[in-house]
Amino acid sequence: MDASIIIQVVLLLVGFVFLIKGSDFFVDGASSIAAILKIPTIIVGLTIVAFGTSAPEAAVSITSSLTGNNAMAVSNVIGSNLFNLLMVIGIAALLSNLLMEKSVLEKDLPFLVGITILWAVFIVIGWNISQIEGIILLVILIAYIFYLIRNAGASGATNYVEKPKLTPVKSTIFILVGIAGIILGGDLVVDSASSIAIALGMSETLVGLTIVAIGTSLPELVTSITALRKGENQLVIGNVIGSNIFNILFVLGASSAISQIPLDSSMLIDVLFMVVVTVLCFIFGKTQDKYDKKEGIILVALFIIYMAFAIFRN
Repeated sequence: MDASIIIQVVLLLVGFVFLIKGSDFFVDGASSIAAILKIPTIIVGLTIVAFGTSAPEAAVSITSSLTGNNAMAVSNVIGSNLFNLLMVIGIAALLSNLLMEKSVLEKDLPFLVGITILWAVFIVIGWNISQIEGIILLVILIAYIFYLIRNAGASGATNYVEKPKLTPVKSTIFILVGIAGIILGGDLVVDSASSIAIALGMSETLVGLTIVAIGTSLPELVTSITALRKGENQLVIGNVIGSNIFNILFVLGASSAISQIPLDSSMLIDVLFMVVVTVLCFIFGKTQDKYDKKEGIILVALFIIYMAFAIFRN
């Protein structure tokens, strides 16, 4: 292997470390503040943890948009959302039945399905995500967060985050250090992944759907498994649904608001597959109010099949 490629691979791994540890610091700091404010666990999962674990995707996609690597910005979100739904929920369901709260089934999951379809419609209309459409996505996100905060007390959620691990001052420091790590890591991942793609003759789309998407989704997987071991099932569900909502509304919204993102028609299959998977997860959750091992096996198998398809298609 060429020495320059080895260097880029090392930089890619270093970038992932910064992304993962940065998001870890961010989540610890933000979760401590949430505990101090006595915010319900499901709300923490849908907002603070979801935003923190989606920060790597945001850093990569926004950096990609600023540097003109638009294909990676979109494929990273598609790959990350698929990884969250198929692998994070799938693996978690294999380890333990994931019970669904009524509010999530009736509000948050249908909302995710709705914005996924809306985003797909934006793409099909003009094979791009315009700046106006990006602003629309950001406005929807603001309205969604406002809705969550306003209805936190009336949601019926009774589980709260455990006692804060950090003081308010330390929490703030952790948040700032986390954000710095995320930004630096995002820059390293985009630059090195683009260089590897060019050197190996891979498309930016494939790199975004596979290497970058899986790498930036590791925080969701690690956070969810950790939460599952602590018995915080709702944090797992909230993290995945919230992360996918943030990926579409914030990551793609901010990226396209900065610069219009043109798309190739070849990505139609990926977009439609993401819509189908999102609807499938809604159906799985709605039928039994939980995800069980059988459904976990189906979800993981679908991800493996899709990855194989993406690689051979290239």
